[in-house]
Amino acid sequence: VLPHRTQILYWPDISFISSWLDLTPGKVVVESGTGSGSFSHSIARAIAPTGRLYSYEYHKDRFEKAQLEFKQHKLEDVVVSKHRDVIADGFDVQDTADAVFLDLPAPWDVIAAAKKAMRRDSIGRICCFSPCIEQVQRTALALDRHGFTRICMYECLSRDYSVQRIPLPDISAVFDGGKVKFKQLESLQKNANKRRRLEGADGEAATGNGNGLVDVEASADEDAHYVLTSKCNAAESRGHTSYLTFAVLVPSQQDGAPEGTTAEAAVESASSEQSLKQA
Repeated sequence: VLPHRTQILYWPDISFISSWLDLTPGKVVVESGTGSGSFSHSIARAIAPTGRLYSYEYHKDRFEKAQLEFKQHKLEDVVVSKHRDVIADGFDVQDTADAVFLDLPAPWDVIAAAKKAMRRDSIGRICCFSPCIEQVQRTALALDRHGFTRICMYECLSRDYSVQRIPLPDISAVFDGGKVKFKQLESLQKNANKRRRLEGADGEAATGNGNGLVDVEASADEDAHYVLTSKCNAAESRGHTSYLTFAVLVPSQQDGAPEGTTAEAAVESASSEQSLKQA
């Protein structure tokens, strides 16, 4: 586990960003700032062994600690760690990156430098990680001003569900003039709910089924002929971490592209080619 020197990204955000930026082996990525290096490690694993990550950090102490951790984790062949204030000085790589990731207080001040760092012969992708919606607004305006397209924002929220089995009666007896014993079923459900609460305290299902479901069938009486599998939202869910602002940069004239090719058409063409490669 990496030390948390700054706020880190968690797996819902990491997996979504990695997919949207199309991080695959051989890709070149520019990142700022490094912070605790949590996402840097994920990027390195995604683009290894032939890819390259240029990771920039303006805080000297965080830079030195992250650089040491990259070496300890044998990532020095993939990660190039640099101490640099990219807001003031920009990036020292140009026409290189397939993707750019910005985790900065003012990402809109770095969009121009990020554009210069991205390759001119292929479609580039960028993601900005911002905790406040006001940051998203200013970043989106800067992306649009510098020629980026498909600007969009996402928020990843993790939601837990509780799965339960609810006993249902056999109502066929009603057609023969009989009665359905709902009170017995209510008592059965209360016992099932009690076992569910005990499950969390004991660390395993009280009924011993081991699958995380309350097995009311095991103790159902003859009136519970059917069991409904249902789910309900947890009372509490993990909340907001940050907003993810994405955009695409398309070269004005691609090699081999006919005159008048639009940005949207170029993106669709690149997406189709990527799907064929994965297939």
